[in-house]
Amino acid sequence: MTRNAFRSAVYLPPFGPFGDPAVLVDLAVRAEAAGWDGVFLWDHVVAGGLPVVDTWTTLGAMAQATSRVLLGPMVTPLARRRPWVVARQASTVSRLSGGRLVLGVGLGSDESGDFSRFGEPVAPAVRASMLDEGLDVLRAVWSGEAWRHDGPHHRVDLPASAPEPHPIPLWAASSTGGPAVLRRAGTCDGVFPNPEDRTMSPADVAALAAAVRPTGRPFDIAVTGNASHAWEEPKHVDLTGLADAGMTWWMESLIHFDPLALSLEVVDAGPPR
Repeated sequence: MTRNAFRSAVYLPPFGPFGDPAVLVDLAVRAEAAGWDGVFLWDHVVAGGLPVVDTWTTLGAMAQATSRVLLGPMVTPLARRRPWVVARQASTVSRLSGGRLVLGVGLGSDESGDFSRFGEPVAPAVRASMLDEGLDVLRAVWSGEAWRHDGPHHRVDLPASAPEPHPIPLWAASSTGGPAVLRRAGTCDGVFPNPEDRTMSPADVAALAAAVRPTGRPFDIAVTGNASHAWEEPKHVDLTGLADAGMTWWMESLIHFDPLALSLEVVDAGPPR
């Protein structure tokens, strides 16, 4: 990737006006036609009474309907999923898409009750421990090697099998930038910083790259925000500065409280430049 080069994706929730799998599949097809490089979905179970679709099932349909764009959950909270099931879901979507899956993982949020409404652990420290252990399980399943594990949250006994045919990049979410989060991200293939109160600045990205980016192998830094000229009130985002600082992906954020027609206009307008 050359200086100032970055890829662009659409990043959106699977609920509200997007809470229809047919709408999301159509959106992925339109995004590919408009020149976007990826389509990434939030992963939630409930959304305050709004219609919600399953992210993994929808990604499988998107994989069959597209041929070029990268796809993935951004992010799947491993603490409320059995990691061996996620490993098989990811493998399936990866094979359906010909190796176009990127798996974003994180602690997840309980803002809408995705954990507490179902008796799942809510404490961040517990979810972080489950996430770290879950990452080990994912990698073991994909490796095809025999593996036994007896950890604080999971017991696994895997026989040897065929390894995953396509590499599945892992991106770790980071909303706080704490030391443990940065260490986890450094073991993955990319980081998805997602602060709640702002879009990352070039200085933020440069600091993150210095703290996390490993040497000697590719590593992605994905930044989310709004830069499309199709928005009713376009915002100025220094995409060149972000790319110079280390951003490799721009994630154009579509939100469920915007009209669907406006979101589709943003998709059809193509990536910001």
